[in-house]
Amino acid sequence: EGQGPGERVAKALARAGVASRREVEKLIAGGRVALNGQVLTTPAVKVEPGDILTVDGEVVNEPEPARLFRYHKPVGLVTSHKDPQGRPTVFGALPPGLPRLISVGRLDLNSEGLLLLTNDGGLARALELPETAVLRRYRARAHGRITQEKLDTLKNGITVDGVRYGPIEARLDKVKEGQQGANVWISVTLTEGKNREVRRVLEALGLKVNRLIRLAYGPFAL
Repeated sequence: EGQGPGERVAKALARAGVASRREVEKLIAGGRVALNGQVLTTPAVKVEPGDILTVDGEVVNEPEPARLFRYHKPVGLVTSHKDPQGRPTVFGALPPGLPRLISVGRLDLNSEGLLLLTNDGGLARALELPETAVLRRYRARAHGRITQEKLDTLKNGITVDGVRYGPIEARLDKVKEGQQGANVWISVTLTEGKNREVRRVLEALGLKVNRLIRLAYGPFAL
């Protein structure tokens, strides 16, 4: 890293929302990035204030200040920019006039509730990192029978199908007896948020999750 002000070109483009740092290396290798009119051949270049950076001839503007949006995701939307199967996406459902946004983590097609969206890739990564240990709170409705005692075993973590899940706090809130058996409501708090974690862990205890709502992600609540 050179001394002085300015930041590396990959970081500058990532902050401006043009591409991830990894993608920037491909852009440079393809001869698509220029600094003050000179085509770059390496990402090891610093951008100083006042420099003109272009990608495919388009000037890259100063990054917008970091913004974070709380989005109440309904069931039935995929958390991605494009879905190969053509299903409706979160980003297709957003109102017009917003900056280019990325999601902090994801929510499954059939999960609902709080999804954080930001224009800042660095912020999204920081909030997702396991080291940051951001608390995620959910309420799950599940079909089956369970005791608080059994839920308490999750505090030690659990391994399901070879995947190790960290400590999870689960509280039995409500049991509703119905004709098809019992439905239970459970509050779940965890810090890791692996793929389909809540569903997989509760299913390992013999429950079938039929509704999952994220209530909070760190300090941000629905």
